[in-house]
Amino acid sequence: MGAPLSKEIRKKIILHKENGEKEEEIANWLLINKSTVTKIWRLYREENTLENKVYKRGRKPAFCSKKMEQIAAKIKEQPDITLEELVEYFNLNISISALSRKLKKAGLTFKKRHFFQKSNSDRTSNGFEASGWDIFHI
Repeated sequence: MGAPLSKEIRKKIILHKENGEKEEEIANWLLINKSTVTKIWRLYREENTLENKVYKRGRKPAFCSKKMEQIAAKIKEQPDITLEELVEYFNLNISISALSRKLKKAGLTFKKRHFFQKSNSDRTSNGFEASGWDIFHI
């Protein structure tokens, strides 16, 4: 697959095609495929443009940045919310692990509180004072 044709060559193709020349003659004159001339002419007729058609490739995002802002706001409002609850609340079509990766990428992390009691005289937490969602990196 070669490089896209320049805008000047595309203009020449359209000009010659509007003057009634056949696609095969234009292709031979410009040393390109007839199908290229046909595609450029069709694109010009249908969309009235000489620009290359841009195809977006790759996986589509699960949700937009606006949705991510809403999720971050919900986390600030309710810091003990779980990933499952977030998926349900926002009706997201995404797995729990994918949501977790997206939140980590956005700088949101969740640290569980580990409460346990061995005896009445021991501490009831593991000593970590910072718990819950870390929302200072938004």
